[in-house]
Amino acid sequence: MLELRLVQGSLLKKVLESVKDLVNDANFDCSSTGFSLQAMDSSHVALVSLLLRSEGFEHYRCDRNLSMGMNLGNMSKMLKCAGNDDIITIKADDGGDTVTFMFESPTQDKIADFEMKLMDIDSEHLGIPDAEYHSIVRMPSGEFSRICKDLSSIGDTVVISVTKEGVKFSTAGDIGTANIVLRQNTTVDKPEDAIVIEMNEPVALSFALRYMNSFTKATPLSDTVTISLSSELPVVVEYKVAEMGYIRYYLAPKIEEEEDTNA
Repeated sequence: MLELRLVQGSLLKKVLESVKDLVNDANFDCSSTGFSLQAMDSSHVALVSLLLRSEGFEHYRCDRNLSMGMNLGNMSKMLKCAGNDDIITIKADDGGDTVTFMFESPTQDKIADFEMKLMDIDSEHLGIPDAEYHSIVRMPSGEFSRICKDLSSIGDTVVISVTKEGVKFSTAGDIGTANIVLRQNTTVDKPEDAIVIEMNEPVALSFALRYMNSFTKATPLSDTVTISLSSELPVVVEYKVAEMGYIRYYLAPKIEEEEDTNA
């Protein structure tokens, strides 16, 4: 038996909005420690990893490990029926083929329940090794979202480079080029407005802006975003989910075409 009660129901709605454009079908894994998801996008270029720890739920019951295959588009449709202030409860029976979402208004005068069929989804769990990253950038999530949006109107690839000077986002397209440089800035009134750059080694990597813009759908979840870069590893773009977990996106860097011609 699985029963999860989340007082901040809007969090779950935002989480779904963050992943449904990237991943169509995915398994939600429930264990005694939390509610998680790990899935690749359809083109196997990006990976999304979500964790909502059990202590973040008002009530969390998971008698045995359970994997629930869901179509995220359908799940999103159901969650759209919940008000932003509603309390959301997720229920499922062990071995059952449906999941129930229950939405309660804060005043308890309206309760709605929606039942959804579960799917059988084959998915391999990828072990994501903990790595030491050459450079880590923490910045306001709204700023990162705007940079990705602005650059995608000029080119389709962003080069993120971290040096002593700061972090630079560059692109080039048919109409010209663009460079946006952010310098470290920790003397701000609000900690979420700070730009913190930890550089062990300078890095410069290229990524598809299409994916970066998809990742920024998680901006409403967190005021800050952490971008971890290493030359031979996928970038990690991480948004915290309140105090209860995170959503992390992994994206492999683009290999420059010139290198291919020399190979």
